[in-house]
Amino acid sequence: MTDISLTVALPLLAAFIVPLLHNGPLRWLGALAGPIVLALCAALLLGQWSTYSEPFSVVIGGFSPEVGIVFYVDRLALLFAAAVPLMSLLLWPGEQDEQSARRQSLTLLLAAALTGLALSGDLFNVYVFYELAAVSSYGLIAGSGGQARFLAGFRYLMVSALGSVVALLGISLIYFKTGTLNLATLATLSDELAGPEGLAAFAMLLIGFGVKAELFPVNGWVPEVYAATGKRVAALLAGLASKLAVLIIVRILVLMFDAEEARQLMLVLGIIGVISGELAAWQARDMARMLAWSSIGQLGVVFIAFSLPGEAGIIAGVAVALHHLVVKSALFMLADRWGGSIAGLRGAATVSALGAGLFVLFALSLLGLPPLPGFWSKYLVLGGLASIGGTLHYLAMAVVLTGTVIEGAYLLRVITTLYAKPDTDRRPAPHTAAGLLSTALLAITLVAAAILIDPLWQTLDALAAQAADLTTYTSTVLGRQ
Repeated sequence: MTDISLTVALPLLAAFIVPLLHNGPLRWLGALAGPIVLALCAALLLGQWSTYSEPFSVVIGGFSPEVGIVFYVDRLALLFAAAVPLMSLLLWPGEQDEQSARRQSLTLLLAAALTGLALSGDLFNVYVFYELAAVSSYGLIAGSGGQARFLAGFRYLMVSALGSVVALLGISLIYFKTGTLNLATLATLSDELAGPEGLAAFAMLLIGFGVKAELFPVNGWVPEVYAATGKRVAALLAGLASKLAVLIIVRILVLMFDAEEARQLMLVLGIIGVISGELAAWQARDMARMLAWSSIGQLGVVFIAFSLPGEAGIIAGVAVALHHLVVKSALFMLADRWGGSIAGLRGAATVSALGAGLFVLFALSLLGLPPLPGFWSKYLVLGGLASIGGTLHYLAMAVVLTGTVIEGAYLLRVITTLYAKPDTDRRPAPHTAAGLLSTALLAITLVAAAILIDPLWQTLDALAAQAADLTTYTSTVLGRQ
């Protein structure tokens, strides 16, 4: 079971070795080292999934769980941890140039940090891994794309630093109130965090970690960064990194702040995120900015889903988050050659018929057309909101449905442009074979999920039951019933 720690240690070690190999006679090994390490991590995590029976914890260094580095492994952690090396492989920066070693090293560093976020069982290490993810993300943003990437990267760095300070204040307040940062111990002390000070601490953590989760009001960096940086980096951040930030917030909510006020705060911020993101996406005339604002809107739906109490919220939230991970990553990959003006994409289907067809598939799933997975994820969210009732939840239902209509408007605009008669003086650039292959693999994943919806539903049920079981979490980590 200690093999699970290798999924963090190996990419972290490889991140420092790869640049050394690129500068010597073993350059070919440097090019292969990253994919090999990521493939090994994926194999280890998928192996754990296939043999998984019950949650377990790993305490690194031989310390007691209260003071040591704790990794907690349940189905929820395994699912998102396994997504990290798989998506990192799919979006691997394989181009060989003078900057390739730096890009590959930063990608490995980001993979190590995100895997650590999925597995961490204490707030101190969550903060360390979050900072590591922020630094590596900044390096990737500043190192790819056009000249605007430098200003966009600086803006991201400033917002991220501010969020880190706010999160650190929240962590400090929790430690001052309880004397511990271990999540299992904090779960047993949740009553001490039930008052105004506890809610203030949750709000600080929500805003601090919400920067990377594209949460309103700390998501202003998103459209500028995603438009300026390389689209593989945008796919990594929008598709993958944002989900690990959401996972942190959900763990904190379920274990420590499972109160109505905390959930209402998430619900309100999610509603505002949907409204602001979808309206801005509808107004955008640039493909990359449209996808960036759209990502904000869809992550608003993720927060609305996770604001639902109990297992229903976890099931709905995970379903929406996984769908967004696949679809948004794929759309940003397609935007790698279609990142400019939407009007400039007239006739793109004649140049890249497969790319246009894949765009239509992902767009239809995003809109929730049955039987694609997007339909089932929205069904879970709307059903959960309806079952609770109340003014705020009915408002959230109306916002999700209205957001879907707005999505349909701007996605239909893109689709009609792709299949319009091409201009005679200019044609959109065709996609590369590697880019289409990565996107096609995500399309296969999407279709497979639609076909295997029943076993997936059963898996989500089991996952949610474990994630919501505080007794199992505390007894597994602390070793007491």
